[in-house]
Amino acid sequence: MRRPGDRKVSQFHLTVIAKQPVAGRVKAPVPPLSEEQAAQIAAACLHDTFEAVSSCLERNDDVRAVALIDGDAGLWIPTGFEVHRQVGAGLRERLANGFDLLGPGLIVGMDTPSAGAHFDAAFDAMRDGRDALGLTHDGGYWGIGLASVERAVFDDVPMSKDHTGADQLQQIRALGRRVEMLPTVHDLDRFDDIAPIIGDMPGSHLASVAVSLLNRRWG
Repeated sequence: MRRPGDRKVSQFHLTVIAKQPVAGRVKAPVPPLSEEQAAQIAAACLHDTFEAVSSCLERNDDVRAVALIDGDAGLWIPTGFEVHRQVGAGLRERLANGFDLLGPGLIVGMDTPSAGAHFDAAFDAMRDGRDALGLTHDGGYWGIGLASVERAVFDDVPMSKDHTGADQLQQIRALGRRVEMLPTVHDLDRFDDIAPIIGDMPGSHLASVAVSLLNRRWG
C-alpha cells in the first residue's frame, strides 16, 4: 500500500524501518520517563528522521522515500512516503524481506535522527557499486545500504547485540562485497542517550520535545 501522492521513479529507496510511536510499543528510555513520555520521544525521533529523508530526496533525484512499518499506518507517516508492512519474525528477517521487496537502497532506523547528515554519502557509495554501513556507538548500526540485493548479507548476523555492527560488516566483506563505512552516531536506547543526540541536533524537533518534557518533570 502507498500513501497518497506520486510515486517517485527511482533507482534507490531510502527507507525508515519504524514502529508506530505509541506507548508500550516503542522501546522506552526509562527510567525516568514514563511509557507515554518515551513514545513522545520516539515520535520526535521519527519526525526528525522523516525530515532528513525528505531533505535527502530534494538533493537526490534517483531516490524515493519509504516507511517500512510495524503498527497502523496513519498521520505519523508523512505524505509522499511509500508505505509497506514489516514482514518477518525478527529484525534480521525483516531487513532481508525489506530489501527483497524494495530492491537496492538504504534502510535506516527510527531512533538515530542525527544520521540524516550521512544519507547522501550512502547513495554516493551505492551509485559506485559499493554497499554502505553506518554504526552506532553502542555497537549496532543505524543504517545499511545495499547496491544490489543479496539476502545472504543478513545470514547469521545477530541483532541487538554490542557486536551487531561488527558482525554485519564482517558478513558483507565475507561475501566479497565492497562497503563504504559511514560515520558513527548515537542510538536512542537509554535516557542518557538523549543528551548527545540533541547535542548534535540543537534545533531539532527532538531537542524541543526533550527539553519540554524535562522542564515539566523537574521544572
